[in-house]
Amino acid sequence: MKTKFFATFITALMFVGIANVNAQTAKIGYTNVDYILNNIPDAKDIESKLKTEKAQYDKLLQDKIAAFQAKYEDYQKNGATMSAVIKADREKELQSGQTAIQEFQQNSETALQQKQQQLLAPVLEKIDKTVKDVAKENGYTYVFNTDAGPGTTPILLVAPDADNISDLVFKKLGVTPPSKTAAQTTPAPAPKK
Repeated sequence: MKTKFFATFITALMFVGIANVNAQTAKIGYTNVDYILNNIPDAKDIESKLKTEKAQYDKLLQDKIAAFQAKYEDYQKNGATMSAVIKADREKELQSGQTAIQEFQQNSETALQQKQQQLLAPVLEKIDKTVKDVAKENGYTYVFNTDAGPGTTPILLVAPDADNISDLVFKKLGVTPPSKTAAQTTPAPAPKK
């Protein structure tokens, strides 16, 4: 029993020693991928394309709504004089028109999300590759993304500005880094509940 404990203890000490050696040689950096994404020209192109597509969907939706409203107003105006068969047919037509509008809204939102993902994928891959290249060129063992997503606590709460590689990533992408502000260089505080 003592032999097993002693062997386990020695093994644990070896792992702690290896971890300490690795921790002493590790160089850790950080960046904010969303910040980079929002400040490169590709993002403006994507935003423009999405706005154009959304405007097309909105126009078609407004046309559908206007046609529905015209049919509904006609139904309200002339419903009292319609025969039961015609009235039932118009009601069915109005119900299917309303369903078609709801389906179009859902489908257009889904299509916009898919388009956004399709447009963002190559840009995010380019940013990811650039971050990895910058890390390798500058000897960083680990690079963290300070943004954990909207409404979440940042991954890094405290970090030295010297380890922020965002400007290096911008330069490697051929983009002039935006001017510094407190929000860009320091991780944002967690939202208060």
